Amino acid sequence: MRSVLRATAMALGLALAIGQGFSAAAQTIAGEGQSPDDAAQIPDTPAPAIPTETANLRAYIATLRDRAIAMGVTPTLFDATLPTLNFNARVIRLDRAQPGATPASVASPPDFAPYLASHVDRVRIGMGQSRYGKLRPLLVGIEQKTGVPEQIMLAIYGHETGYGTFTGNFDLLNSLGTLAYEGRRRELFAGEFLNALLLLQRGVPRDQLKGSWAGATGYPQFLPSVYLRLGTDGDADGKIDIWRSEPDALASIGNYLRDAGWKPGVPWGVAVRVPEGMDRAAVRSPLASPRCPRVFARQSRWLTISEWRDKGVMMLSGVVPAEDELATLIEPDGNGRTGYLLTSNYRAILDYNCSNFYALSVGLLGDAIVQ
Repeated sequence: MRSVLRATAMALGLALAIGQGFSAAAQTIAGEGQSPDDAAQIPDTPAPAIPTETANLRAYIATLRDRAIAMGVTPTLFDATLPTLNFNARVIRLDRAQPGATPASVASPPDFAPYLASHVDRVRIGMGQSRYGKLRPLLVGIEQKTGVPEQIMLAIYGHETGYGTFTGNFDLLNSLGTLAYEGRRRELFAGEFLNALLLLQRGVPRDQLKGSWAGATGYPQFLPSVYLRLGTDGDADGKIDIWRSEPDALASIGNYLRDAGWKPGVPWGVAVRVPEGMDRAAVRSPLASPRCPRVFARQSRWLTISEWRDKGVMMLSGVVPAEDELATLIEPDGNGRTGYLLTSNYRAILDYNCSNFYALSVGLLGDAIVQ
């Protein structure tokens, strides 16, 4: 009985630690302090129906019929699904509240420390260590196939859905249809809506297609297109079930990171102390990223670990990359606080969610789980 109460308390503690955010294996946006697991935890509270908006949404979705059929959705399935779609005003409100959604959201970046305290906390570390003990034989096999460290896969699993505890209960077709109809990122969400229809066509039940308000689903919080492209059968049963199978979910996360360019045998990064007098202007990156520019703007130009040492940067904790490994510097809490030298594998985590806070906390949670 005590073990049941302890597990319940840990799950409750994790839920209480969760705020609001956006899944980026699901969807990448330019911002900081976002967390995919947060997006999955916002419940779909029914709102009063908006008949006019629902009618307009269905009229818009009807214009996608030919595209759906060309992708492999049968006319019968499309026509049967159309009358079941409903506009969800709450999805629009949540989308517009995202960092980067409006010009007013552009501000000085926040400090990392508060985010770190709530996302790499005792509860999440403890749950991760418990899951690690049980899942290690599976994780070792996935690491051998993908080159992605077992603790990184597990840390993403923990961040996305609290190790499978919370996966979201928004109806994906309604959420994606609403976001496509609203139009701020129409082509993105129209494509994901059509891919969700394709999942229905391939036999995934509608009541299983639940997830975050942003359209992310399953243990890894994948958008439908990501599931179709990178979903992996981790238990060799002939199915890819990221909603109920931990082997499939973790193998899919590993496959995602390998596809994003994970380099085997290289750590994600290392905590460092930067000397007070270092000329930071001299290491500022001259490049502007077309993707998530505010995220990449916080990172320096690339130097080898040896070159960073020559500048007086001191390694503090974590696995130190090889001396000739290239790394970029970030000081997420400002000068004089803990900084991090980040390898190319950090960029693979950013591909999952384009937020420095998310990627840093994944790496640090993974390190804490295996300590």
